[in-house]
Amino acid sequence: MNKPFLKREFDGLVAIVTGGASGIGEAIADRFASEGAKVAVFDLVPSRAHASYLVDISDDASVRHAVAAVAERFGGIDILVNNAGIGAQGTVETASDDEWIRVLNVNVIGTARMTRASLIHLRRSENAAVVNVCSIAATAGLPERAVYSASKGAVLALTRAMAADHLADGIRVNCVNPGTADTPWVGRLLDAAVDPEMERAHLKARQPHGRLVKPEEVADAVLYLSGPRAASTTGVALAVDGGMQNIRLR
Repeated sequence: MNKPFLKREFDGLVAIVTGGASGIGEAIADRFASEGAKVAVFDLVPSRAHASYLVDISDDASVRHAVAAVAERFGGIDILVNNAGIGAQGTVETASDDEWIRVLNVNVIGTARMTRASLIHLRRSENAAVVNVCSIAATAGLPERAVYSASKGAVLALTRAMAADHLADGIRVNCVNPGTADTPWVGRLLDAAVDPEMERAHLKARQPHGRLVKPEEVADAVLYLSGPRAASTTGVALAVDGGMQNIRLR
């Protein structure tokens, strides 16, 4: 006897994930695919899976060309996850103007570029959603992270503004605020530390649940905010940080 076909939540939907070739973005892309979505990964390096596009989100022509290619290939776009971003260390005293421009151009304007290019397609979808990957740095002051924190604070504010602007278009816009996640990027930062093991211990200890966030945990939050079950949720920032934003244990 044949088993009945069970429709998955994202069957038939098309999702773009920027920065999807590794880390949190890769986990998000994999989860979408496991739930039936057609996934396009935008990154500066090829993705090991899914439909892979080499895209520089700091360049408008690169973004527009790739978005149009995805829409033509899959017949539309339903979900955009603005995950791509770059980090920065330093204070307002040590960061140069060039560093400010470099980080804001990717983390903030890159999010705007991607969304702007996708709007024409999202407006045609009955399940349109944008999820921006923000950061704990938007809600908690972290040392030596002035430029990065400012960029993620802008992403948080931009998320709410976009949610207001595009509610009438039927497009929901939300963001997730991960704590420090166990990703290759964090691994490279730890490798560059004087004492990587001690630095890792410090990163674990500053999150109330005592460990780094798993990329898959962030991916689950992104999928919830992207899906039909969250149809009444927009303009929300969902913390996935082990309690770092709101809990003080000592």
